Amino acid sequence: MEPMTGTSFVVFTALKVVLFFVLLLVFVAMSTYFERKIAGFIQNRSGPNRVGPLGLLQVMADGLKFILKEETEPGGSNKKFFFLAPVLALVPATVLFAVLPFAAPLPTRWGLVEMIVADAPVGFLYVLAIASLGVYGMVLGGWASNSKYPFLGGLRGSAQMVSYEVALAMSLVPVLMLVGNVKMPEIVSAQQRFAEGTGAYGAWFFLPLMVAGLIFLVSGVAETGRVPFDLPEAESELVGGFHTEYSAMKFGMFFLGEYAHLITTAALITIFFLGGWDIPFWEGDNIRVLADGTVIGEPAWWKTLLTLGSFTVKSLALVLFFMWLRWTIPRFRYDQLMDLGWKVFIPLLMGYIMLMGLAIVLLDSWGIPSGLKYSAALIGLNVVLMVILVWVVDRGLIVKGATARTRRAPGTASARTLPVAPKEAD
Repeated sequence: MEPMTGTSFVVFTALKVVLFFVLLLVFVAMSTYFERKIAGFIQNRSGPNRVGPLGLLQVMADGLKFILKEETEPGGSNKKFFFLAPVLALVPATVLFAVLPFAAPLPTRWGLVEMIVADAPVGFLYVLAIASLGVYGMVLGGWASNSKYPFLGGLRGSAQMVSYEVALAMSLVPVLMLVGNVKMPEIVSAQQRFAEGTGAYGAWFFLPLMVAGLIFLVSGVAETGRVPFDLPEAESELVGGFHTEYSAMKFGMFFLGEYAHLITTAALITIFFLGGWDIPFWEGDNIRVLADGTVIGEPAWWKTLLTLGSFTVKSLALVLFFMWLRWTIPRFRYDQLMDLGWKVFIPLLMGYIMLMGLAIVLLDSWGIPSGLKYSAALIGLNVVLMVILVWVVDRGLIVKGATARTRRAPGTASARTLPVAPKEAD
């Protein structure tokens, strides 16, 4: 079976666009419900339980509230950019899904349909470019409000996003070094099991590239701007941060953009490090479409459904993990946030990229073809690096405690000691 072309391709592409957009909005809406339920569970309370069975209709009630509430704007705000900011916060997270493959190809009577809206030849670069646009909504919202606290939140957000975008992009360099291609379906295929020497490694990249996967995970959480990296909002310091002056549906768009970004980040981690839609320990779903249209494997509609379920389960598991983090880990201090990005992640990744490049060159020079043996060698190297990172390098140096900087040499006054007024002479 050959890939679909012509009019059928246009029709099915339009159907995929509508389907993806509707499903994304449904998942975003339901994510708000599950977050409240998780928060209730951790805090020993029920969570939403009034509107509909088990509180499932609470999402619709919240949406209706956003639509019907009165719109308010600060008197000195820039109205054009004040309106544009929520749009820029929501749109990039939604259009990013256009290049994400989420299931095995679907065979039809008109040809093979790839489960991706746009199989762009520069899909990887598209992801990095569009993901970087999310910060504009945050910065623009803080600046256009013409208010002190939103402005400070926008400044924090811009510094945070720029810092962790560097680490986010650098952590994907080892993935590109292994795959040798920037197309998203090829990254998924490289993690599946094919014949030796075909560019596939038979292992999800979180194993042979676990250091890069860990840094990408942390940087992804920082990019979403959620706890413990929610410094742009920081209610205890900035009231509500960059969206303090927003209300009604404008605030709702910021709200939806946050959860859309959360789901997008989970999907990216799934594709780059968790095998995408690959089902572990089963080779029946190993289907690959080459550049010349040749199809490797046996596509089937039931395989498409199974792989769609696999991708959904992996992504939702990561979303639930992010929600669990929000309600269990306290907020970082701003200096800790910036130190982690610039002083730890970036230098660490520079050394890691060079080391992985050397390992790849050596394995290729020794004539070891891509496959399980290749992956096993990289897994062993990354396990050693993780042990060194956790037990040798860290030891209170990377992730510092809240009082690490207050330590002083013996005999000196504590940093927390308050000055005492001198006693008056009798």
